[in-house]
Formats: sequence, C-alpha cells, structure tokens
Amino acid sequence: MPVNNSKRRTSNKMMTFFVCFLAALAGLLFGLDIGVIAGALPFIAKEFNVTPHQQEWIVSSMMFGAAVGAVGSGWVSSSLGRKKSLMAGAILFVIGSLWSALATSPEMLIAARVLLGLAVGIASYTAPLYLSEIAPEKIRGSMISLYQLMITIGILGAYLSDTALSYSGDWRWMLGVITIPAALLLIGVVFLPNSPRWLAAKGQFYDAQKVLDRLRDTSEQAKRELDEIRESLKIKQTGWALFKDNSNFRRAVYLGVLLQVVQQFTGMNVIMYYAPKIFEIAGFTNTTEQMWGTVIVGLVNVLATFIAIGLVDRWGRKPTLVLGFIVMATGMGVLGTMLHLGIHSAGAQYFAIAMLLMFIVGFAMSAGPLIWVLCSEIQPLKGRDFGITVSTATNWIANMIVGATFLTLLTNLGNAGTFWLYAALNVVFIILTLCLIPETKNVSLEHIERNLMQGKKLKDIGSRD
Repeated sequence: MPVNNSKRRTSNKMMTFFVCFLAALAGLLFGLDIGVIAGALPFIAKEFNVTPHQQEWIVSSMMFGAAVGAVGSGWVSSSLGRKKSLMAGAILFVIGSLWSALATSPEMLIAARVLLGLAVGIASYTAPLYLSEIAPEKIRGSMISLYQLMITIGILGAYLSDTALSYSGDWRWMLGVITIPAALLLIGVVFLPNSPRWLAAKGQFYDAQKVLDRLRDTSEQAKRELDEIRESLKIKQTGWALFKDNSNFRRAVYLGVLLQVVQQFTGMNVIMYYAPKIFEIAGFTNTTEQMWGTVIVGLVNVLATFIAIGLVDRWGRKPTLVLGFIVMATGMGVLGTMLHLGIHSAGAQYFAIAMLLMFIVGFAMSAGPLIWVLCSEIQPLKGRDFGITVSTATNWIANMIVGATFLTLLTNLGNAGTFWLYAALNVVFIILTLCLIPETKNVSLEHIERNLMQGKKLKDIGSRD
C-alpha cells in the first residue's frame, strides 16, 4: 500500500505540473504578442510612414482588444468552462497572427492587433484563474508565477526573433511566426481537464472528484478539497448580483482593480513596448545595438522571474511586493536623474542601462507575477468570474493608457520627467501595499473567502485567526 501511495503521489504530481505547464503556454503567446511589436515597430513605421501618434495606436490597439476580450471571457469561462475559453483564445491567436503578417495598411494592422488583443484578453483572464483552481495551495503561487515566467519567455523569444529578422527588416515574419506556438497551444489545450471548481459550480461533483483524484496526493485530500468547495458554493448569489448586494465582495473587486492599475503604472510595459526607443534615448543610436539591448532586457526579465517563483510561497506576497517597488522606484529615479544631467560617455550609457535592468528585476520578481497571483486568490468562488473579469479588463485599459501615452509624455514632460513620474508612482505603490494588500501565502482560497465575507480588513483577509 505505501508503494502504491508513493506511485500515486508521483503520478498525480506529474499530472499537476503537466496541466499547469500547458495552461501556462497561454502566457507564452501573451508574451510573444507583447514583445514582438517592440522590434517590428521601427520597420512598420518606415514602410507605412506612420506618425508617432499612429505608432502609439498600433501598439495600444492590442490592449483595447484585450480589455474587450477580458470582459467577454467572464461569460465564456463561466458558461463553457476554463478549458474551452483557452481553446477559443488559441484559435484567435492563430487567426490574428496570420492577419497581422498579411496587413497591407496601418488600419489593417490595427484591426488584426485588436483581434490578437481579444486572444490575449482571454488568456490573461482564463489562465491564472484556471491555474489557481487546479494547483494545490502549497504551490499555487509558484504555479501562477510559472504563467508569468512563460510571459517573460515569450517576450524574450519575440525579442530574439525580432533581432534575427531585423537584419532583413522583415517585420511580417516577425509578426507571423507567432502562428506556430499558437497552433501548438490549440493542440495542447485538448488534453487539459476541466477545472474542478468550475465543475462543482455546475453541479458536476462526480466529475470534479475525478479531476481532483488525478491531481492530489491522496483521495482524502481530494475529498477534503471538494468538501471545502461544496461549502463555499452554499452562497447562492453570483457575479453582478453579489456585487450589488454584498459590500465585502465589492471590496475584493475594488482591490483587484487597484492591483491591476498598480501593476501597469509601474512603467514596465513602457519598456516592453518601446525598448529600442529607450535605448536610443540612452545614447545607443545604432539599430543593432538597440535590438540586442532589447534582447538583454528580455533575458533579465526571464531570469528575475525565477526569483518570484522561489520567494512567492516561501517569503510571501506582501514583502516581495514591497521590495520590488523599492527596487523599481530606485531604478526609474536614478535613470531619470541621469537623463536630466545628460549621458555623455560610454560609462554613463552602460550605467543608465544597468538602472533600467535593475527596474526590470524589481518588476519581474514582484508585481509582474504576484499581482496575477493575488487577483486570482482574493475573489470569492461565487463571484470569481465577475471579479477577475473586472480586474483583468482594468489591467488592459490601464495597459492601453500606458502604451498610448508614452511617446506623448516624452514630448510634454521630457525624457527625465517621464521616468521621474514612474519613479514617484512606485513610491506611492509601496504605501498602498503596506496599507491594503493581504498576505495569502499557504492559505486556502476558501479560508481567504471566509475572512473577506466576515468583514475583516483587506490587509487581514489572509490571516489564519
């Protein structure tokens, strides 16, 4: 019997990681579509002779589609399930990538990127939600951080692809190559099980038990988790009705909105979308230098995400966030000061880039993955689809604002003023984290829900008291 139990634990653990890895592939496509535009944009601007304002719209149109996709994902995910939502996203990734590569005008490219945005919105909504409902609580933070790691790997992959293709200037291949991983995701999703929490919410308790039996170490553990899910399902209100009638649920929704605004206004996606432009500001005027500098940005982003995966379930969400915001504020502040004083030597150039990379480390180890972790943890089961829909849509609206205003901010505030603005925002986020954000490490979703619904302060809903 002990041998059989050991085999079961090994088999189920492998199954859990397989499921989580496949779901996280959605993050890879998310990252590819974020990163690819940075390298392609200079060549698109040259071929279509577009203005800086039009460039902002080419960049931010994807975020508009993502906001719409995130809103629609709530209904699709609730009605059809997490698995079918991910499948729909994969199909849209394939179509959008091909359409982008074949675009013959800025308007057609913008339309294609809106469609890609729908796919990204579905992925950014469904994948963290699915992972939070599949992963055991002891590794839940790490598994959702794996999703963020896949995003960073996707960004790096896009930067490498862009750099390799930059010598020929073929931006169509830059955009079209994403079709390949999109097709692989579509195939992989077929093998994913449905979320046990979604199955239970639909009254399919037998099927939910079967999924949990495949993913947990023992039958007793699976049964105990299903019992907790049954208990949380006794709250009959859902979505908008729960939002209107329950002030505690509204607090969770508003916190999710705040978390996503915080993540976007750190300034990270400014770097992701406009990395070659930032290297130009720092004095690297050669296109090859800018492209390889962008690759370094992507590589640091990937490596620093491993810090989050190592810390999130050991050190905790809150202290990791505070440290990250301190690092980001310092990096942006020093970079802004250097741009104000002027960068007149090679040493100053490389120090400026070191500050930029320091900022990226701060984001990748903290706000990048942990905001998604927290947003998936704080919403009660009966209102989870609605709460995560609102917070994910907020993410993309804020993302669109950031992408559509950076070049304008550079014009109006200057290079130094723009980076000082983002440094100041990160200081504000330290205070917000200390005052409002809970610590949810090693706490079950059902326990967090009970604390929330009992009216505990937001920063205390992860407490075990």
